[in-house]
Amino acid sequence: MADTPANNAPRRVAVVTGASRGIGKAIALQLAGSGCHVALISRSAGPLSEVRSLIEEAGGSASVHAVDAADSGRLAETIESIASDQGRLDILVNNAGITRDNLALRMSDEDFDTVINVNLKACFVACRAAIRPMMKNKWGRIINIGSTSGVVGNPGQANYAAAKAGLVGMSKSLAREIGGKGITVNVIAPGFIETDMTAGLPENIKTQLTANLAVKRLGAVEDIAHAVAYVASEGAGYLTGQCLCVDGGLTMC
Repeated sequence: MADTPANNAPRRVAVVTGASRGIGKAIALQLAGSGCHVALISRSAGPLSEVRSLIEEAGGSASVHAVDAADSGRLAETIESIASDQGRLDILVNNAGITRDNLALRMSDEDFDTVINVNLKACFVACRAAIRPMMKNKWGRIINIGSTSGVVGNPGQANYAAAKAGLVGMSKSLAREIGGKGITVNVIAPGFIETDMTAGLPENIKTQLTANLAVKRLGAVEDIAHAVAYVASEGAGYLTGQCLCVDGGLTMC
């Protein structure tokens, strides 16, 4: 669990991007359930308000921030404002991401650049904005949500895989830079997870996918949320610069 500080200290403050649905929503609910105030970031305020309502109905605390991750200036300002308003920033989960899939021969420069900007550059911008308040408190957890596509590649996803692989290199570099300040930086790489995107897959495709998995099932968003909760916890202070594949055994060597 993402522990609340001991001795009645202020609760942890977590920022989750892409928090309106799917994996991001599950992560936000998990962190709120463990005692964090969760700042919810996504493009549209409406779905975020629904997530906030769920958190508050369960006795938790959350705030809504409608920001397009592609707007790097506004994203940085929002994270800095959250840290200022709350007096701290402890956990950053970079989950926002997009796809623009196509075979390399058909992929436009625009589709490549757009995916890199949202899935990689925006993560860097968010990390940079979060580092200063984390350094001030000498404690922090930065968790970048990657993908098994960034570990083993995937046809039609040269842009997406490049961005997610870039997250690994970036996270390892940041881990070396700020590890001495009590801040860890890790990547969690989901495999095939049951989300809105996979819900539309034909059953025969799902059957083929699960046949290749050691656990013989698609993952649930809660599987990723539980992994994030551990990496965000006090007990994970010696874990940094790692890429944890939560994929049912898909990428086992």
